[in-house]
Amino acid sequence: MKILVVQDHLRSGGTERQSVLLARAAAAAGHAAVLVTFRPGGALAASSGVPTRSLQPFDLGLDWFAPGLLRFLRRERPDVILCMGRMANCYAGRIQAGLPGAAVIATLRTGKTLPLLFRRSLGSVRHVVANSRGARDRLVGGLGLPGEKVTVIPNALALPAGAAAPPDPEMRARLGAPPGAAVLLCVAMFRPEKNQRELVEIAASLPPEPDWRLWFAGDGPARAACERLARRRGIGARVAFLGYQADPSRAYAAADIAVHASRSESLSNFLIEAQARGLPAVAYEAQGVEECFVPGRTGWAIARGDRAAFRAALGLLIAEPADRRAGRAAEARAFAQASFDPVRQADAHLRLFQRLLEDGGRASRM
Repeated sequence: MKILVVQDHLRSGGTERQSVLLARAAAAAGHAAVLVTFRPGGALAASSGVPTRSLQPFDLGLDWFAPGLLRFLRRERPDVILCMGRMANCYAGRIQAGLPGAAVIATLRTGKTLPLLFRRSLGSVRHVVANSRGARDRLVGGLGLPGEKVTVIPNALALPAGAAAPPDPEMRARLGAPPGAAVLLCVAMFRPEKNQRELVEIAASLPPEPDWRLWFAGDGPARAACERLARRRGIGARVAFLGYQADPSRAYAAADIAVHASRSESLSNFLIEAQARGLPAVAYEAQGVEECFVPGRTGWAIARGDRAAFRAALGLLIAEPADRRAGRAAEARAFAQASFDPVRQADAHLRLFQRLLEDGGRASRM
């Protein structure tokens, strides 16, 4: 098969990591795989490991601008076109109309409001992949797509799971976390919908003992305001901003609890990566969040805005005895490795692609 994975820009977000992972897996399985981006460059571009073609001659900073897209795709003659991210999915219906022989697959990997062109594309493409049961329910129950047109394939672990990494005392000491302190970690781009400010507000009301620290890994336009808020709330000394981490493994290894207050998710890469590292999670409810952990055992989904319940869940985990913490960590790792195995998730995509091509071939012969 010739498989094109279409993405507006290879920034450092979860969807972009999934695009790279799937393109690599397709190439490793012997298929001709190409990453097609609207904008050149991006944090993941240099390390993608697969052929990449960009439509803009130089980076115009426009996520939506895809000059010559249909002309390029017709020249490539792909069998399968997988659209990843909101901008690419806005073009999916137009791509399917322009290349009727190809299997164009839209994806739903966001909890954000969908643009009109995205919604129209969902009805026009050959198939749709949802990355969580919550996303599928939205497509079928909310947007009226036929159930047989939607397949659920969860995100794959984009970072190697493996066994639990040992604590990193150097990192903890460097960031001012004493040996007995509980480190709360959030790994996410600093965008308004990721809502890191809410985590600062929750932390500001935690009691000073048992000792705790809050770490943020990531960068983006909302970071500076979050830093100012931490200082204003008087917890600047307890909050660390690590910046963008190409591989946040050391942060996971040094942390104790994953925290997330995002308002818009479909299936959180951060939460499943944290589970794979044995970190219990406390997160606000959002689409697909409860599918990232074993509810009430390796993670807790808190009603949006209920800071008291969020703090209570954190308090229980911070005070948890070491033996119980170790058992919870082992269960979290086992769950993540069983549920989000990258080999199995990539294979599920490839099997779907093959089935769609066979179904299309049979339909053309009828």
